[in-house]
Amino acid sequence: MTEDAPPARGPLITGLSPSRAADFMQCPLLYRFRVVDRLPERPSAAMVRGTLVHAVLERLFDLPAPERTPERVGALLEPEWERVRGEDPAHAELFEGPGDEKAWLAEAGRLLDRYFTMEDPTRLEPRRRELFLQADIGEGLKLRGYIDRLDVAATGEVRVVDYKTGRAPRPEFESSAVFQMRFYALMLWRRHGRIPRLLQLMYLGDGEILRYSPDEADLLATERKVRAVWQAIRQAADSGDWRPRRSRLCSWCEHQAHCPEFGGSPPPLPDAVLLPVVDASGPPAAPEPA
Repeated sequence: MTEDAPPARGPLITGLSPSRAADFMQCPLLYRFRVVDRLPERPSAAMVRGTLVHAVLERLFDLPAPERTPERVGALLEPEWERVRGEDPAHAELFEGPGDEKAWLAEAGRLLDRYFTMEDPTRLEPRRRELFLQADIGEGLKLRGYIDRLDVAATGEVRVVDYKTGRAPRPEFESSAVFQMRFYALMLWRRHGRIPRLLQLMYLGDGEILRYSPDEADLLATERKVRAVWQAIRQAADSGDWRPRRSRLCSWCEHQAHCPEFGGSPPPLPDAVLLPVVDASGPPAAPEPA
């Protein structure tokens, strides 16, 4: 006797990060391309520079406090770039010639120099760096994300710091950045039961700092918004209807060839997009982060 083959399994979506939530709010089809289809995206020079600068700033705090100087950071830049470049062969295709790479690396150095005008790292001892955080808020939903730096004062107050290598958004475009900070604060609150005192985004592109001090009412509102986004994702997964949402951000999207708004066609959907079944037996096994 033969048994029926098990149904084909598509991607299992049980987690939501700030960036993927922002993708869905910007354009459900973009979320599908990145999470369900997992279409490849070429790394841009700006993205890789951000990775490099983050790596150097993490290494900075490995040094004894008196040695955290612009000169020592400058000495870390090229070795760290060799390491980052070696992790992905595609990074070698970012530049047409040695001159382009040299200019790109010099700009990374300028961003790191600007960091020292924004705070004094010799006076800081971060509690955690590159912290992966996950918080289960029920209904099969886990919030997850990486925090660049977590500082804890002697009083126990918590500050979350995130580095950005671009320029600060104009006030009318701050909502996405503020949502990211609220998302981080919600994760920390639900994970540890304490609301962080301050969250700040440090924009190394222009030296601006965007600060946010959350309160419980704010985080409850954020949680409602996150749940609404999750419910909309579930509905899209159930129906297979991942609608594009055209905006000025489409100009930067790599997936126009697959987008109906630009005359393209999305690839066939996987046989099933799987979401967790919530029951009394406990939470589902953790999948790869989405």
